[in-house]
Amino acid sequence: MHCPFCANDDTRVIDSRVVEDGASVRRRRECEVCGKRYSTYERAELRLPMVVKKDGTRQAFNIEKIRSGLQKALEKRPVSADSLEQAVNSILRLVQELGESEIPAETVGEFVMQQLQGLDGVAYVRFASVYREFKDVDDFLAAVKNAMADK
Repeated sequence: MHCPFCANDDTRVIDSRVVEDGASVRRRRECEVCGKRYSTYERAELRLPMVVKKDGTRQAFNIEKIRSGLQKALEKRPVSADSLEQAVNSILRLVQELGESEIPAETVGEFVMQQLQGLDGVAYVRFASVYREFKDVDDFLAAVKNAMADK
């Protein structure tokens, strides 16, 4: 590992800790030349699937799009940042557990809705109204009833 301060490749690990619920390892390193310390993170590299959109196009799975969608749905709702990150990690884990090279966008959307339903009913209905493209008030009411029935 090269030192980010002096670019020397003679560094040593002085501490290692498991972080992110065992998903990665944080290592404290010290440069043997300049003596500065810094952290590195190590995690398993897993290939994420391609997402097949409704129109048949494919794009790489992007966890930032998931995080952004959750944040928009949860805007001004009493849900902690930790809960949001746990939901993002749960969705990522579900996608990885499928073990597929391609997954439909609908599957990802359902994973997001499952997480939102557990976090906040209002956020669930917000997301569902956009995701399911409600055509009228009856669709909206059905989503609200569904959210209430699961509580």
